[in-house]
Amino acid sequence: MSQSEASTAGLAPGATLMVQGTTSDAGKSTLVTALCRWLHRQGVSVVPFKPQNMALNSAVTADGGEIGRAQAVQAQACGLAPHTDMNPVLLKPNSDTGAQVIIHGQAVGNMNAVAYHDYKQVAREAVLASHRRLQATHQVVMVEGAGSPAEINLRANDIANMGFAEAVDCPVILVADIDKGGVFAHLVGTLELLSPSEQARLKGFVINRFRGDIALLQPGLDWLEQRTGKPVLGVLPYLMDFHLEAEDAIDRRQVSKATDVLKVVVPVLPRISNHTDFDPLRLHPQVALTFVGPGEAIPPADLIILPGSKSVRADLAFLRSQGWTDAIDRHLRYGGKLLGICGGLQMLGRRVEDPEGLEGPAGGSDGLGLLQIDTVLEPHKQLRNVRGRLCLEDAAISGYEIHAGVTSGPDLQRAAVQLDGGRADGAQSADGQVMGTYLHGLFESSAACSALLRWAGLGEVQGVDYHALRERDIERLADLVEAHMDLSALRALCGLDADTEIDTCRN
Repeated sequence: MSQSEASTAGLAPGATLMVQGTTSDAGKSTLVTALCRWLHRQGVSVVPFKPQNMALNSAVTADGGEIGRAQAVQAQACGLAPHTDMNPVLLKPNSDTGAQVIIHGQAVGNMNAVAYHDYKQVAREAVLASHRRLQATHQVVMVEGAGSPAEINLRANDIANMGFAEAVDCPVILVADIDKGGVFAHLVGTLELLSPSEQARLKGFVINRFRGDIALLQPGLDWLEQRTGKPVLGVLPYLMDFHLEAEDAIDRRQVSKATDVLKVVVPVLPRISNHTDFDPLRLHPQVALTFVGPGEAIPPADLIILPGSKSVRADLAFLRSQGWTDAIDRHLRYGGKLLGICGGLQMLGRRVEDPEGLEGPAGGSDGLGLLQIDTVLEPHKQLRNVRGRLCLEDAAISGYEIHAGVTSGPDLQRAAVQLDGGRADGAQSADGQVMGTYLHGLFESSAACSALLRWAGLGEVQGVDYHALRERDIERLADLVEAHMDLSALRALCGLDADTEIDTCRN
């Protein structure tokens, strides 16, 4: 729909609505995804936007940068390809006090908290420039906040929550998770800690993940509206069998499986990155996926996968301290398979060198020595969306690369993936038990996932369309908006005239 068509449909081009949360994991990403698909169903040109994101799960964009993975899913909800303007500032922690700072999709360096605080004015300009571009080309910009707007120590120079909302003068919805308890305290307490102007721009509340009879909640809702003078815009029920890629936290919920399954084990590294790689396995009916955290026993497995890492050398030291080297040796002696993805591939080699200290103190570390390869970390990061064929069974595969390592060595001659355009990726051991690749997202390709599961020891493999599962759940979220939220209020907040009738038929 063009801007002129938007005018005749009663839409206000460039409207901005922001969703903030009382806590991390309150449901901001989920609600933004839901609202994006609800608007997209109606033919509204809507785009997701997160000014500042701190996450180790990222996606490669159409314009060759990286953004938070949640914004890539929200782009899908809008029917758009991911773009760096959707998440202009991405912080990827590489220690407890420092992070790699990514502006408009490209890394500008590592900064500690104090240095980044001083850098925030530059980051703010990047945020506002991206917002202006999106506002000029879309009818609605649907914004996701970060953490909580009531974090007093982070209020100065804020670009992630109310600081952004004040700068662009947009309305705000506040969402809270009732499943964790204390929902009324979270909502009222957050509102009380805002300034008068911030309180005025907060236009209503959404309660997320409600279970039970809404009649039993109604007295609390009435009290909340009387106490704050703000409406409850909706109470969204808890969705069973629901999955949406996590922004950062690992989803360790167990999914019911058949008894005959392939056992897959993944170590939870301190700086694990792109653990969304394993979501298709967690949802696969024939796979029992176990994340093993610090101090936990390492169970027997058919397949061990070493995941991506933002600090490969430090996470290698962690693996050794947790007994993983002995567990892996024992696993291979008994015929198990071992796969490394991105940083995990680098760990499988002989050496990992970081001469410029990109991920920590400069220096080198011995790898696990299970592949005859060596890696040197270099400042220029490889960012690519790729397609190709998995060498195991000539199965179609697609994925993305996000890495600073340059890998060399004889085992690269036994590539894991042959990419379109003639480039090879990854390596395999001579005995076929160990394999590594730089590709994230490889289990999202149904044919490649089935081939990898057969390699790991599963006989009859059931094909699973992960993209269809994700699309199904995005649709379910939009259904919740239509069934459980005040659509008239949402129309007004999204810049729609109050009297405009919206066609709710799905595209």
